[in-house]
Amino acid sequence: MLNTDASESGKNLRIVVMVSGGGTNLQAIIDGVRNGRITNTEIAGVISNNKNAYALTRAEKNHIPNQCVSPKDYESRDIFNEKLLEAVASYEPDLIVLAGFLVVIPPAMIRKYENRMINIHPSLIPSFCGRGYYGLKVHEAALERGVKVVGATVHFVDEGTDTGPIILQKAVEVEPGDTPETLQKRVMEQAEWKILPQAIDLIANGRVRVEGNQTKILS
Repeated sequence: MLNTDASESGKNLRIVVMVSGGGTNLQAIIDGVRNGRITNTEIAGVISNNKNAYALTRAEKNHIPNQCVSPKDYESRDIFNEKLLEAVASYEPDLIVLAGFLVVIPPAMIRKYENRMINIHPSLIPSFCGRGYYGLKVHEAALERGVKVVGATVHFVDEGTDTGPIILQKAVEVEPGDTPETLQKRVMEQAEWKILPQAIDLIANGRVRVEGNQTKILS
């Protein structure tokens, strides 16, 4: 069971958001905290592997501590992994949120934050997930397969790729004439930006229990 009920402990759930690009899901989290959709939560920091990521600008504009930790700046992946772990730990997070972070998470970090790291994926897992399925590639594959329903999934991160316990899913219909770009936009608007804030709020209020490779949402 997750011991992250911020409402009972009297302190906010501290989250670190990790992102590689524009940060639209980060913005959904920022807005959710501001408008009360996400309760008992504070964004302790934002980390990107890309110094040009607009997500860092979003963090700056909202006075959220942020930094870039890029594998390009280190001699080896092992050193980068160490520095990434140090950067995350410096914020003392209760929960890590991967919101479009396109770097392989070090196994040591997955172990350290077991059942305390979540990811948003733009499909209904187990469809169109795993290695090679990210960004537009997910939507290209869905359209090529001719599926009628797509969506998004929030899940805990384990040492597999998109294999951790599922927290929330939301379906989105494919419409005639969809392109990967139009489908991606609608999945973001109708699914990702809704279920990611919802999942964080559930965790912050102690309503998510992990049992094996499944979750239970408590009332």
